[in-house]
Amino acid sequence: MGQALLSQVRVSSPFRLRTDLHLARKLWHMATGLIGLAAYYKSHLTIESVAAILLIVSASAFLVEYFRLRNEKMNQLVMFILKPVMRESEKNSVSGLPFYALGVSLSLFFFPERIAILSVLFLIFADPIASFCGILYGRDKILPNKSLQGTIAAFSVCYIVTLVYGLIHASPSMSLLMFAIVAGVIGAISELCSQFVDDNLCIPVISGLGLFLLNMVITVF
Repeated sequence: MGQALLSQVRVSSPFRLRTDLHLARKLWHMATGLIGLAAYYKSHLTIESVAAILLIVSASAFLVEYFRLRNEKMNQLVMFILKPVMRESEKNSVSGLPFYALGVSLSLFFFPERIAILSVLFLIFADPIASFCGILYGRDKILPNKSLQGTIAAFSVCYIVTLVYGLIHASPSMSLLMFAIVAGVIGAISELCSQFVDDNLCIPVISGLGLFLLNMVITVF
């Protein structure tokens, strides 16, 4: 594993490719999500209020991206400030931040609180861990940028997150176990969909919808 990690270190550019491990970006992804959830619980704001705030953040971020991509000096400044968490491809395309805020906002708007929070937890943990495992161990491709190993990691993370989250909000039961297994599949599918749509948008929305429908069949939350 040590050699695999070293092979991912880029010295020719300060920015990383999608195929690089980019640990700083993955840690930033998880940290911002967890801090956001902690702020939500501490603030005592309604879920609708938080969703509205995030929608404003997303719209503002898209506006900044619009001007950044049309102004070279502004682009250079933003890339310099966010250099540790930016990808090479984002120098000339929209970054993941506005999609992150939009995906979480839509999930909070459209789904019940516990389902929405669970879908956000999928985004926080499954996305970076699946990417990490796929880059290091992804030998069997099932889509151009998706591997069997990364998908198994996504399933495992979503299953464990659902089980732990379920034990906080519900009693241990076979229903919870079955819910967690199917939720793992839903999370893995939503992560695969990021082949076609930005992962920060599709994971909370698609998994949120799947979890909402699942909860109608196996009521846990």
